[in-house]
Amino acid sequence: MKNKKELRGWLDKFGLDHPLVIAGPCSAETEAQVLKIAHQLKDSDATVFRAGIWKPRTRPGNFEGVGALGLKWMQKAKEETGMMTTTEVANANHVDLALKHDVDILWIGARTTVSPFIVQEIADALQGTDKTVLIKNPVNPDLSLWLGAVERFYTADVKNLGVIHRGFSTYEKTRYRNNPEWQIAVDLQNRFPDLPLILDPSHIAGRRDIIFELSQTALDLNYDGLMIETHHDPDNAWSDAAQQITPKTLIQFTEDLRIRKEVGEAAEFKNKINTLRTQIDVIDHQLIETLGKRMNIADEIGALKKVHNVAVLQSKRWNEILGKMILQGENKNLSEEFILKVFKAIHQESINHQEKVINN
Repeated sequence: MKNKKELRGWLDKFGLDHPLVIAGPCSAETEAQVLKIAHQLKDSDATVFRAGIWKPRTRPGNFEGVGALGLKWMQKAKEETGMMTTTEVANANHVDLALKHDVDILWIGARTTVSPFIVQEIADALQGTDKTVLIKNPVNPDLSLWLGAVERFYTADVKNLGVIHRGFSTYEKTRYRNNPEWQIAVDLQNRFPDLPLILDPSHIAGRRDIIFELSQTALDLNYDGLMIETHHDPDNAWSDAAQQITPKTLIQFTEDLRIRKEVGEAAEFKNKINTLRTQIDVIDHQLIETLGKRMNIADEIGALKKVHNVAVLQSKRWNEILGKMILQGENKNLSEEFILKVFKAIHQESINHQEKVINN
C-alpha cells in the first residue's frame, strides 16, 4: 500500500470542523435501547452511530450479541435520526447482512485483525465496495500485522480505509484495560499520515473515569476522530458496563476537549511542535512507569539480600550493567556521559530502595 491521499477521501467528505465522533452502545440490546440512544445523540457532535451486533467474547457464557435482528434496529435509527451507522463484522456472512441493512461503515475487531485468513475473507467479500472499513489494531502490539490487514483491503480495491487504535493486551496489571502503547500508533501515523486514525478510548480505559484524558491525548497527537461507547444507562448495560458513558457526558466531553489544530502557514509549525511535545509526554510517562517497575524489583532484591545477609552494593554486577548500557547507548546515538549520569542516578535510587528494605 502506498502513501496515498485518496485514503482520506471518505473522511474529508464529512466536511466537519471537528474530529469525527463515533458513539453508541457497546452492544445493541433491544430496539427501544438502540433508538433511545440514537435520538439522544442526534444533536451531538457524534456523526456516526455505533453498536455491536455480534460480540466475540473472550470466554463463552457472556452476552454475545443479538445477531442480525439488531441490524433492523440500527437501520431504523438511521432513518429516524439521519446518523450514519457502523458495526463490527467478523466474517463474510456478517458483511453480507450489514450491506443488506445499509450499514455505512464496517469495522474489523482486534481479534479478527490477528488472522490474515479471516481478514482476507472479509476483504474479498467487500471487494470494490464504496463502504468505509476501519481496522482495529491487533490484540498484541504488532504494527506489521495491523498494516498488513489494511493492505489486504486496499489490494481488494477497498479505498475508503481507516484504523482504530484500541490498545493492546498485556499480562501486566496496569491502569488500563488495554495498554495504549501510543508509540505504535504514532509510528503508523508517521509512515501513513493520510490514513485516518481514530482512538477507541473506551476499550483502552476499561473504565469511564479516564476516557476524557485519553481522548485529549489522542487529539494532541493529531488523531482524526474518537469512537466512544455511549449508553443511556451504562451501569446496567449488557456488556462492558464500566467503560460506557451517557450521551449527556459525551456531549460535555466534546465541549471540553481542546482541538489545537490551527490554520495558516505560521500555525503549521505550532501544530507540529505540539504533536511532537505530546509524543515526548507519552514517552516520559512510559519512562516513569518503567523506572517504577525497576525499583519494585530492586525492593525484592533488597528483601532477598536481607534474608541471606548480603551487602547492598555489588560492584562487579554494577560495572557489568554500566558497560552494557554504554554500548547500547552508543547504538542509540546517546553519549557515554549521558548514560553514566542516568544510570548512576538509577543505581543510587536502587541502593536507596534496597537499604530501606534491609534497615526496616
